Amino acid sequence: MLNKQLFPLLLLCIAVATTTSIASEDATMTCNLVYSSLQPCLGYVLGGGLSAPSDCCSGIRSLHRAACTTADRQIYCRCLKNTVGRNAAPTRIRRAIKLLAICNVNYFVKVTPDIDCSKLK
Repeated sequence: MLNKQLFPLLLLCIAVATTTSIASEDATMTCNLVYSSLQPCLGYVLGGGLSAPSDCCSGIRSLHRAACTTADRQIYCRCLKNTVGRNAAPTRIRRAIKLLAICNVNYFVKVTPDIDCSKLK
C-alpha cells in the first residue's frame, strides 16, 4: 500500500521516466527501465528497515548486468541523479547507497546529488 509520502515520489518518477529522453547509439539503458527496476526499493529508501525486499535486490542486480557500456552507465547515473535531486534527505541517500551492500552488489559508482555522470567510464 502506498503511503502519502511515497505516492507523489512514485508519480514523479513515472513522469520523469516518460519525459526523459537520455539516449545514445550504444546505450540500451533507459530511465523507464531504471525507475521500474528500482520501484520495489522505494519503501526501504523512504522508511528504512533491516533489509530490502528481494524484488528490490533483483532489480538492482538486473540493472548492474544491463549497464554494460559507458553510455549505459552514464544514463543510469543521470536517471538516478534526476530522481535523487539536490534536496534529497541525506538519510535517504545513505539508505539508497546502502542497498548495494544489502543486495551484495559491487556497483561502479555511488550516485550522489553532486556526481558528474559524464565522467563515468
